Amino acid sequence: MSLRIVVADDQELVRAGLSGILQAAPELCVVGEAANGEQAVELARAERPDLVLMDIRMPVLDGIEATRRITAEQDAKVLILTTFDPDEYVYAALHGGASGFLLKDIAPRRLIEAVRTVAAGEMLLSPAITKRLVARFTARPPAATKGPAALEALTSRERQVLALVAEGLTNDEIARALFIGPGTAKTHVRHLLTKLDARDRVHLVIIAYRTGFAGLDAS
Repeated sequence: MSLRIVVADDQELVRAGLSGILQAAPELCVVGEAANGEQAVELARAERPDLVLMDIRMPVLDGIEATRRITAEQDAKVLILTTFDPDEYVYAALHGGASGFLLKDIAPRRLIEAVRTVAAGEMLLSPAITKRLVARFTARPPAATKGPAALEALTSRERQVLALVAEGLTNDEIARALFIGPGTAKTHVRHLLTKLDARDRVHLVIIAYRTGFAGLDAS
């Protein structure tokens, strides 16, 4: 079954390029293109896509407000893809219901993987944004998470997966790095979320940095 996608960007050439990249991937289908946030909301209502690939700076209605309206009305995931990444944009997008925030310098292969990851219900941020969030949160007192015993209870494979999550890898990339199936990688991440009482993937990264797992050799 194909993933149905709406592409929203105010630049026609960018929309065409993104649509071409996604259409060329198996099981991805672009069902509409929007030149502004209002069109994105209308297309989402009409097409009921699985995911909207959303720019931020657009006329008529910006991508952040469009994200709020779309996620308030339906279960479609929104993946922000933009040239701009100031913290206020990141936080506003995430608070508005976006499930991912990436920059337009992303490679085509990684964009396809990101779309699949977010459509599957996971949160995904660009490595640069993740590092900024980690720096901000690790400067604060530790959040309420399960103690050292939970870390000691991780299997060797789960420790490897945690180290790779901290590097910003998607499940598909983790699977390739560890020579396991994507489904197995997803299961390991789900177990980590449960064992470490983490809210989402970003929270896992913060835990990894606080506990020294970030940067560990995953081989």
